[in-house]
Amino acid sequence: MKAIWVVGGSEPASTKDLAERLLVAPASVTNMLIRLQEMGFVQYERYHGATLTTAGRGEALRLIRRHRLIETLLLEHLDYSWHEVHNEADRLEHAVSDLFTERLAEFLRHPGHDPHGDPIPAADGTLKTEETVTLGSVAAGENVRISRVSTEDPAALAHLGERGLSPGGLIMVEEIRKVEGVVTVRTENGDSHSLGDALAGAIFVETAR
Repeated sequence: MKAIWVVGGSEPASTKDLAERLLVAPASVTNMLIRLQEMGFVQYERYHGATLTTAGRGEALRLIRRHRLIETLLLEHLDYSWHEVHNEADRLEHAVSDLFTERLAEFLRHPGHDPHGDPIPAADGTLKTEETVTLGSVAAGENVRISRVSTEDPAALAHLGERGLSPGGLIMVEEIRKVEGVVTVRTENGDSHSLGDALAGAIFVETAR
């Protein structure tokens, strides 16, 4: 259910995309989708993909809340780097209870975002929507603040983190070369960095205030 939410969002998630994300055979995904549909968590139509029901979305957001709180704990209190926390949280999220999750939220003083800038669902299952745009859609000369970084690739996160391109960072877009798919930005300390299309597309920003 978490994979359906991540892959599909408001659109149906295909069996192929789910299989690639979960690293399992498409047939295994199909069997699980049928079971989840019988349990009332998923609406599944062959060749059209799967969407979450209201109950399924609630379950997915419950797990996402747990995952993002664990990521925050690892970064802020256990000396993990931000590119290490996702995989570790993936391993831990299935081993703790809802009680632990809420005690953890209280311990962390109810953070609104995880280390990558993604909003943390509330305990009641609501998720605040935020209006951001990708770095590549910003005009040259604009000053923006990084809101979130949407990649789970540890190497990409390490690359961005080493250059100060993490949530909360202020940057100025120096140049956009659309044909080459390259965006050049300058950070607060004056360093310039050129980013390819994949990295620029993973960085979501808002107008600096």
